[in-house]
Amino acid sequence: MIKNLGIGTGRRKTSVARVYVRDGSGKILVNGKDLTQYFPQGEHAMMVRQPLMVTASENKFDVLINVYGGGSNGQAGACRHGLARALCQVDAGNSLSLRNNGFLTRDPRMVERKKYGQRGARRRFQFSKR
Repeated sequence: MIKNLGIGTGRRKTSVARVYVRDGSGKILVNGKDLTQYFPQGEHAMMVRQPLMVTASENKFDVLINVYGGGSNGQAGACRHGLARALCQVDAGNSLSLRNNGFLTRDPRMVERKKYGQRGARRRFQFSKR
């Protein structure tokens, strides 16, 4: 049986990621695909790996991620947040370095909702005096 060392839930915009950290050799699977296959943009793949780099545990753990909702940027941010939380469960000593790099803070920025009687969140209909 495979034992999860740490479990973390990450969120960003409308994306939610469930992250499972296990003993292994540094393999990262996102929704059943390899990390570079799921995030072909290099910056998104690097973004997900950042918590592992900061804690110097790139080749110590296998990471399994289930992510849904939002776009690729939000999903990468959610994966990073969840991985940081899971690494804190594995070793509480990681918490300080992860917090200093801002990986444990949930990014609160979301799309503002559209208001009734308007064209968008802030956009108004054109005003006509006559």
